[in-house]
Amino acid sequence: MNDLRADKAFPVSWDLFHRDARALSWRLADKGKWKAIVCVTRGGLVPAAIIARELGIRLIETACIASYHEYKDQGGLEILKAVSKDVVDVGGGNGKDVLVIDDLVDTGKTAKVVRDMVPKAHYATMYAKPAGKPLVDTFVTEVSQDTWIYFPWDMGLSFQPPISGGAHG
Repeated sequence: MNDLRADKAFPVSWDLFHRDARALSWRLADKGKWKAIVCVTRGGLVPAAIIARELGIRLIETACIASYHEYKDQGGLEILKAVSKDVVDVGGGNGKDVLVIDDLVDTGKTAKVVRDMVPKAHYATMYAKPAGKPLVDTFVTEVSQDTWIYFPWDMGLSFQPPISGGAHG
């Protein structure tokens, strides 16, 4: 994703992110009796906190995977920390009764690595791109593969030019 264009940017405000996290919580509420959450760091930390609150889940674990570098390209994956055996064994093993939460599934490379750690877990993301969508069980919003999502923690307040490219004012 080296060729980022302004018309393929999807900026997500804190309000929108919170609303989408609650929408994901609603979708997950009747899909199981969740005993734990594995959040994929770092992007999954914020939605996992909101979903844990909404669904009353107290056992929260991390899978620390580095995939995006320089905020431009999706590079090779690096497993910094795997899911603990105690969480994998929740609900009878292999991640049954465990939710995996991430902010985004893009190519699906990260999802595949985490799915291998907790194969029976329910994988949920806020946003999904077509290449990664088959690897998640539940998501809120689909965006095109060539769209770059700007999360609220990546942005500051600044002027945004009109989509049409015309003058502002």
